[in-house]
Amino acid sequence: MSVGSESSEIRADARLLGVVGPVSAKPARFAAFYAKILIFEFLAVACAAYFSSLSYRYTELHLLPNEYLPAALFLAALVSIVSIAFRHFVAIQRQPLHALLWSGLGAVALAFSFFLSTLFLLKAIGDYSRGAFIFQIVAVSVTVCLTRTISYVWMQSAIRSGTVEARHVVLIGEERYRLQFADLVRTAGIRSVASLPFPHAAEAKTARESDLLVDSKIARQTIEFCRAAHPDDVVILASQADLSAAPELARLLSELPVNVHIVPLGSVNVFATSRIAELGNLKTLQVSRPPLSLFEQAIKRTFDIIVAATGLILLAPLFALVAIAIKLESRGNVFFWQKRHGYNNTTIDVVKFRTMYETDDDNCFVQAKPADGRVTHVGRLLRRTNIDELPQLFNVLIGNMSIVGPRPHATAHNEMFEGRILPFSRRHNIKPGITGWAQVNGHRGETDTLEKMQRRVEHDLYYIDNWSFLLDMKIILLTLFSKRAYINAY
Repeated sequence: MSVGSESSEIRADARLLGVVGPVSAKPARFAAFYAKILIFEFLAVACAAYFSSLSYRYTELHLLPNEYLPAALFLAALVSIVSIAFRHFVAIQRQPLHALLWSGLGAVALAFSFFLSTLFLLKAIGDYSRGAFIFQIVAVSVTVCLTRTISYVWMQSAIRSGTVEARHVVLIGEERYRLQFADLVRTAGIRSVASLPFPHAAEAKTARESDLLVDSKIARQTIEFCRAAHPDDVVILASQADLSAAPELARLLSELPVNVHIVPLGSVNVFATSRIAELGNLKTLQVSRPPLSLFEQAIKRTFDIIVAATGLILLAPLFALVAIAIKLESRGNVFFWQKRHGYNNTTIDVVKFRTMYETDDDNCFVQAKPADGRVTHVGRLLRRTNIDELPQLFNVLIGNMSIVGPRPHATAHNEMFEGRILPFSRRHNIKPGITGWAQVNGHRGETDTLEKMQRRVEHDLYYIDNWSFLLDMKIILLTLFSKRAYINAY
């Protein structure tokens, strides 16, 4: 596209949008919404702190003291101050709900820590009921989660109805990529208000002009157009050829009071989970990281040990009955050990109840099929009810498996798909599990096509990228009570 045509496209877009003068005060409308949700949370927290303490005192002493009212207001103010200081609601338009909830629980923890310190410094800690304090923590935590969920849904509804303006962005780059990016961000309450071509420099005629990567005249028109459009963000969609010029354009756009972003094309999915990190004294773009922090690993491991130990004790009679049934029907071992890939692609020995007359050789792996003649009558029942997987509680107790995680594949099975599905091995960035997100969504059993394995891997990666303790609980409940968890169990 020539310089003249790019300039014409910018002027055409400006006339189309009518951005020739000041636009409506959109930030003020969001500021009003921001104030409403802050007041809503303050009142809800104050009521929760006050009435929870009254409930405890009435249950304990059958009294309704009034001294907890100032404390409740103080706690509500502390939660609000922490939320404002850490800008919890400023980013409500562009952050997921779970991030808003976790930040809310953090605000509660900080508020109660400061409140307890204040009681200690004022030597009033002896006069404050410990039971009421615990009741308040629980009540306020639940209330903050509820109010933030309501506020999030309220905001989404307000954006759809037009009561609250969506976040406005101007996109700069090739047309096909502008359309693609606009579709990606629309679901997050972000609206593209304009799209402009990249202001390429004209073909150089002199040695001095050969150093120019951005046409200054078109760049100036782009800046003025963005200034009139009043966007919240300007996004530069840089193709491979534009990457060297993108920083120069970003420097020119920095004179605008907006957020300026550079998105290298072809890397949208990678950058969706990236973040700015620190490595020594340097700032880096961290595009990948371990899915669980050390604290989250500790929580998951503690839960695994408790469930595995309890399960092995309670299920001991069932294990004995299954062992007897297997021995009565066919000759061979009760348990079947198989080499599978575990955490970080290491090879582990996974144990199951033997369900076949014959066992697969690790170097000649053949998946079970519907009406497979190798499966015993007892084995078919064990597979349909998932009882054959229960011995893997030993693996969980040892530590090379977890209760919930991507199902481990036989090593020969992995080799069939590793080079055909990328990034296939990323599913091993977390310990394999007895049950997983793919299994409860019906993606279990034979994977005789690339598409079936692709769907399973997509669900495994979703689990890795979105892990939470609540998600583990959801998967366990679905494993126990959902019919989809038993699809293709043969």
